[in-house]
Amino acid sequence: MRGRRGPPRISELGLSTSTPVPEKQAQSKTPMRRAVTAGVIGNFVEQFDFGIYGYLAPVMAPVFFPSQDPVVAVLSTYAILAIGTIIRPLGGMILGRWGDRFGRRSVLLWTIALMGLCTALIGVLPTYAQVGMFAPLLLLAMRMVQALISGGEYVGAIAFVVEWAEPKRRAYYTSFVSISVFVGILGGAGVSALTAVIFDEAALQSYGWRIPFLLALPLSLVGLWVRKRVGETPEFVKATADGAEVVKAPLTQAFKSQWREMLVFCGSSITLAIVSYTWVTYLPEFLSSNVGLSRAEALGSNAISVAVIIPLLPLAGVLSDRIGRRPMLIAGYLSALVLIPVAFAFAQMGTFTTAVIAQLIYVIPEFFLTGIVTVCVAELFATKTRFSAGGVAYNCSFAVFSGITPFVSALLVSTFGTIYAVWGYLAVAAVISLVVVVKWMQESYRLDLTTGKPME
Repeated sequence: MRGRRGPPRISELGLSTSTPVPEKQAQSKTPMRRAVTAGVIGNFVEQFDFGIYGYLAPVMAPVFFPSQDPVVAVLSTYAILAIGTIIRPLGGMILGRWGDRFGRRSVLLWTIALMGLCTALIGVLPTYAQVGMFAPLLLLAMRMVQALISGGEYVGAIAFVVEWAEPKRRAYYTSFVSISVFVGILGGAGVSALTAVIFDEAALQSYGWRIPFLLALPLSLVGLWVRKRVGETPEFVKATADGAEVVKAPLTQAFKSQWREMLVFCGSSITLAIVSYTWVTYLPEFLSSNVGLSRAEALGSNAISVAVIIPLLPLAGVLSDRIGRRPMLIAGYLSALVLIPVAFAFAQMGTFTTAVIAQLIYVIPEFFLTGIVTVCVAELFATKTRFSAGGVAYNCSFAVFSGITPFVSALLVSTFGTIYAVWGYLAVAAVISLVVVVKWMQESYRLDLTTGKPME
């Protein structure tokens, strides 16, 4: 009788090329471009969804949470977003284990398909007037499923791109994953702003808000087609001998051998989470509800600042590939501490121009932090457990804080009567991140992904 056979090879599952990809081919431009496109397109769909939900939360609030107090209704809508993202670490654990055992590509095929389906289903949910409390419960259920999927999508995309990239250009290539975040948000902002312009208030609350969510389905189908055309990453194929030498319990192994790196990443990333989601999700709501700008002006001013950051991110990647990750992160934390209160001062001046200036100020800390935190999700962890370790670390810090930040920001402003209370919240996080990076973070921009040692 033949002995028990080990795990199937990646190539046998049809999840990779038939043979390991030669190094020169892996780093050539055509496969790299395809890999980057495949990596970023799913994250675009995810961020498109989060963008439209964040921007349309004030419109959706009375649809799902009728209340005499509009602040309570908006807080309830943001609370759904926060609750959903709190369970993202579970998704990171489940999908991370899958990705470390069977490859990055198989996970990414499923995540993009399910994300598009769930987003489209939000667009057909019944209202509170139709089914009562079942309406917010159904919305919560959809957000929780999406949160589980998101727990693996972003980290998987980063691992996918980094493992295809040239070793000394990892931050540059990974910057396109970060770009997909802002392009997705910009797409959500643009569609939301256009929807707000086309429909009057009654039509917008009746059916207009549903249209952006329904658009996610065809987008996800395109993304699924793109991902199916790219094989498994050369780094994963090499490190696991084409899937024959995978770690049987990657999550357990990650906690045993990389707990320190996981804690360091958590501490280093919380500032970016808070900066990003006060900027792209909460600030447009503040400008509309508290400052007096129209909804179109609030969304338009935000879209301008998001458009500005997009071409700057590859430059940040190139700079970090030259000077390292730590200097960029430290500059980002310090700029957030100093400049965010200046941004808030401009935001409260009450004009469209000052709203644009306020949000352009946010671009400065984002330049130093966004792409660098992204590449560190992959560089800090070993290849065989990268998806599991990165999934837990990322989702226990960035995902949780990004989810709760719009809710916390609205609550702080409502409680203290000033937006500078939000800066206090951000400042605490920035100080924590600064201490973590200065004292405990290892420089990773010249580390070999396989050995964890400096490249020659």
